[in-house]
Amino acid sequence: MGIFSRFTDIVNSNINAILDKAEDPEKMVRLIIQEMEDTLVEVRSASAKTLANKKEISTQINKLQNEALDWKAKAELAISKDREDLARAALQEKKKCDDHANVLINELKLVDEQISKLQNEVGQLQDKLADAKTRQKAIILRQKTVSSRLEVKKTLDSTKVDAAMGRFEQYERKIDDLESMVDAYDLGKKTLADEFAELESDQDIDNELAALKKKVQGKPAAAKK
Repeated sequence: MGIFSRFTDIVNSNINAILDKAEDPEKMVRLIIQEMEDTLVEVRSASAKTLANKKEISTQINKLQNEALDWKAKAELAISKDREDLARAALQEKKKCDDHANVLINELKLVDEQISKLQNEVGQLQDKLADAKTRQKAIILRQKTVSSRLEVKKTLDSTKVDAAMGRFEQYERKIDDLESMVDAYDLGKKTLADEFAELESDQDIDNELAALKKKVQGKPAAAKK
């Protein structure tokens, strides 16, 4: 692929479309940037050669135009000396210079058009290159984030996780059984705290019973009065 063909493909390309189709966006964006940078180097080199060529053509045109003026002056001199034959020969040489200069002038126009097109396309490529570099870090970060999420999804969806959770629940049931066995051994046994609590409860009941008796025994006495 030639420089200008590849250059045009890159300038006209849609970077988002390329990345959407890429299996590895991180690798693809690096390749795009590298391709753009390599192409810029080649195009700038070609532009330098084209500018040098333009300078050389311009020099040749100036030389031919000066030669044409010189032959015209010689033709005028020959006429003034009644040497029509020399004047005719001089004009023929002038015509050759003019024809050659016109060919080079047309060639120079094509070179100028090519240079103008190159400058325009280089500007577009530089804009795309700047855009790609600006988004490179974000694209790489997104790629790593998506890869990490994918690994997590794969892990969560695997049977290994379900098996591990099953074993975890099994251990929980075993611990529940052990706790039940411990509770069963303690069933019916009173602790020191339990006995003191019963004593306090009995004392409260005794006090309330005594107060109730006193209240009931006091009623007949009040009725006799």
